[in-house]
Amino acid sequence: MKQIVCLCLWLLGSTVALSQSKVSQSKSELNSGSSNSGNSGSSSGSSSNRANDDDDEVNIWVEITWGIFKYGFIGDYKNEDHLYNRLSDYPYHNKESGNYGNYGVQVAKDSKNNFRFDLQNMLLYSDKDLYANHLKLKIRPFQYFYIQTDFRQILEKNKATTATDRLSLFHFNLGYDRIRLENFNLGWTIGTTYVGNEVKKAGFSFGLNTEIFMGNNLSLSAAAKWSAINSQPVHAYEFEAKYHVKRWFALLGYEHLKIASPTYNFISLGGGIYLN
Repeated sequence: MKQIVCLCLWLLGSTVALSQSKVSQSKSELNSGSSNSGNSGSSSGSSSNRANDDDDEVNIWVEITWGIFKYGFIGDYKNEDHLYNRLSDYPYHNKESGNYGNYGVQVAKDSKNNFRFDLQNMLLYSDKDLYANHLKLKIRPFQYFYIQTDFRQILEKNKATTATDRLSLFHFNLGYDRIRLENFNLGWTIGTTYVGNEVKKAGFSFGLNTEIFMGNNLSLSAAAKWSAINSQPVHAYEFEAKYHVKRWFALLGYEHLKIASPTYNFISLGGGIYLN
């Protein structure tokens, strides 16, 4: 009798698991959060000892931290001329430059800022039951910082209910290119990740991105964004190959998403335009 009950419970659990799509599982886990609430033990013994550290030691650590932040994330504008490279009208506008052009430090300082608006849209395909759309907007008021918004709408057909489960994923970021060479840029983003639909929760986001311009109107780009919502991971990874034709470009790529425990793998196909 006990074996029959166990078998029934196993069949019931399997049925529930099969009736839940990846999208619905992601939303459920983001709403429930992590069961690990952390240990709030009594660790106040060493704090009194640290209060007696010398001011010199504190100053050293402050200088080290500032140095890592300045040279690792911002750059040395006194000695790195590439940081003054101006934003190009669009990649390969002169058949050589990528996102930035080497116009010389003084020319870049004396010239006006070059505003650019990058618009990109991609169709994402995993299988006949799982697909998505990814809209990316990037506002570049000058070469120093930019604002980027990503909107992904993920759709999955639920095989058990024949309904379509939806998940909306947003990224709102401030971006900075630490390296601005004529054929290569590398930078970071910082901002917020937001999941809509039944979740309606946000979390802190940090990312890295790069693009290499290889000539012949071709470029390769990669980006990663890491975030957590309700103690659950929400990560996005992108890899794209682009072909540029004046202000337009076409792309083929790959995207990997991790939203709570489920993972999503997509082939991406799309294009975009650069506007001034």
